[in-house]
Amino acid sequence: MNRRPVRSCGATAVLAVALLLSSCTSETVAVSGAAGSGSVGDPLFPGLGNGGYQVTHYGLDLDYDVPKRQLHAKAAITAKAKEDLRSFQLDLQGLKVSGVRVDGRDAPFSRKGHKLTVRPAAGLRKGATFRTTVAYGGTPQEMQDPDESTEGWVKTGDGAFVAGEPAGAMTWFPGNNHPGDKAAYDFKITVPQRYRALANGELRAMRTAKGRTTYEWHNGEPMASYLATATIGVFDFRTYRTPEGLPVYVAVDPTEAAASKRALDRLPEILKWQTKLFGRYPFSSAGAIVDNTPDRVAWIALETQTKPIYAGAPDASTVVHEMAHQWFGNSVTPKTWRDTWLNEGFATYAEWLWEEREGGLTTQEHFDELFASSADEERWDFPPGDPGKPENVTETPVYERGAMVLQQLRKAVGDKTFFSILKEWPAAHRHGNADSADFIAFCQERTDEDLTDLFDDWLYGKRQPDWEY
Repeated sequence: MNRRPVRSCGATAVLAVALLLSSCTSETVAVSGAAGSGSVGDPLFPGLGNGGYQVTHYGLDLDYDVPKRQLHAKAAITAKAKEDLRSFQLDLQGLKVSGVRVDGRDAPFSRKGHKLTVRPAAGLRKGATFRTTVAYGGTPQEMQDPDESTEGWVKTGDGAFVAGEPAGAMTWFPGNNHPGDKAAYDFKITVPQRYRALANGELRAMRTAKGRTTYEWHNGEPMASYLATATIGVFDFRTYRTPEGLPVYVAVDPTEAAASKRALDRLPEILKWQTKLFGRYPFSSAGAIVDNTPDRVAWIALETQTKPIYAGAPDASTVVHEMAHQWFGNSVTPKTWRDTWLNEGFATYAEWLWEEREGGLTTQEHFDELFASSADEERWDFPPGDPGKPENVTETPVYERGAMVLQQLRKAVGDKTFFSILKEWPAAHRHGNADSADFIAFCQERTDEDLTDLFDDWLYGKRQPDWEY
C-alpha cells in the first residue's frame, strides 16, 4: 500500500475503531461441540478474524444498482472445521442478512457488532468441509481505519472504489476477515450495462441481458480477504499478454487515462525486471485499476491481488511498489498485522532498486539519507517489527525502516546471498503465511554471519541504532 498524508474522514466513517480492537465471542447453543471464537488473536486487531474453521473458497454473487447504491448479494463460503463446532462466526459490517444456510439447511443466526454468528442445525465435526450461503444486501458503507484513512466500499461519482486493508472487506461480503485465512475466489458481479465491474484474477465470462451486464472473474490462487476487490465504474478497458504470455487486464477511469499511460505502459517491463529479482510471478494474471476517487480517500494505492488499485494516476515507482507486493504480501502474506513490514519494507526496497536502475539514488544513498536524519524524525517513532498500535501499521517506520533493515541485511550477508534471499523467500512460502521469526530464521540459515544484533537493533529497536554495517 501507498498512502497520501492522512486527512480527516469526518462523517463518512461508519465503523468505530473500537470494533476492530475488541473481540466478540459467539453465543452457545445446546449442540455438541465448541463455539468458534470471534477472534484469531491478532495482536493489533483482535476483533478481526474468527477461529474454528479455515475457508478454502468464496463464491460472491453481487448485483449492484449504481444509481440507488443498493447491493443484493449472496456469498457461498466453503470451509473446513478445525474443531467440532456448534456455532461459528463471520465478519460482516452493516448490510442486512436475510438468510443463512449451512450444507443446504437453514441455520439460525444472530448479529452483534461486525460479527455474524451462525448455528448449524446439526453441528460440524472436526475435519468436515461445509458450505455456508449468506443472502444479504443494503447500502454498503465505507469505513475509517485507525489511522483515519477511508477504505471498504467507497462511493465514487460513477460507482464504487473497493479496497480492504486492513478491515474493509467486511463492508461488502461476509468472511473470515484476517490475512491468516487465505482462499480462492470466484466473483459474479452484475451492474447496469454502461458500467464495468473489475475483480481479482481472470475474466471468465461477460454477458448482457435486459440492460445489465454480468462479469465473472476467477482468482484461483489463495488470497487474503483484504486483497479482494469488486471495483465498479466507467472505465477504459484493455487486455493483452506480456511477451512472456501473462494475461494483463487494465481498467482506467477516462479522466485519469492520459496521466496514467506512461507508467502503465511500463508494466510488462516492470514485471520482467521483478521476475528476475524475485523469481517466478506467483499469479495467473496481472493488471491495474486506476479510479478517480474522492479526496477523503487518504491513500494512493493498494496491492489488490493481480490488479493493484490506484486512487488516481500512478507513476512508475508506485507501480513498482504495488507489483512487488504480489510477491511480498500477496503470495507470502503475514500471519498477523504486526508483521506488515514484510510487505511494505520489501516493496519500498523494490522502489529503491528501481530508482537505482533508472539512474537515481542507489539503495545505499537512500539508506544514508534516512540514517543521517535526526532521531526525532517520525521514522524512528517505533520499531518496524513491532508497530505497537493499529494506526501504526501504515506509518513511515514500517516502510522506510523496513527497507533499511533489508539494506543492513544486504551489507551483512553480501549481494550474492541477499539477492538469493529475495528469490528463495517468496518461493519457500509461496501462497502461504509467514512472520518475522520465520524470515529471521530463513536468513540466518543462509549465512555464517550472526544476525542477532542486526534484527534486534534494526527491526525491533525502539530508537535509532547508533551503528551500521
